[in-house]
Amino acid sequence: MSLLIGILTFILILTSVFLVLVVLMQRAKTDGGMGAAMGGGSMESAFGAETNNVLTGATIKAAIVFFVISFALYLAHIYQSKHQSAVDSKLPTVSVPAVNPAPAPQPEPQPATAQPVEPKKP
Repeated sequence: MSLLIGILTFILILTSVFLVLVVLMQRAKTDGGMGAAMGGGSMESAFGAETNNVLTGATIKAAIVFFVISFALYLAHIYQSKHQSAVDSKLPTVSVPAVNPAPAPQPEPQPATAQPVEPKKP
């Protein structure tokens, strides 16, 4: 799962950079601003008169991709955190081989001491 999160994060970064560049290339309604400073006038000669329509469409598609990937990353992080907490909450199971305990030492029997028997008197 962490591999998928890493790939989606990389794609999100690329999409973010692309989205920033596309927004900066667009011509402002007042024909000024960052779009003109970044060469907005030369784009018309390179891409044609319909450049604004193409850039607007690219901006919309890039924004949709950005939000979909962001939401997918959010869900992936939630899944990973819930899955990780479920694994951590279980007690560890360690298989220990059964060991027969050594028999407890038994006390040695004490030799019986013979007591002298007294003869009976009549």
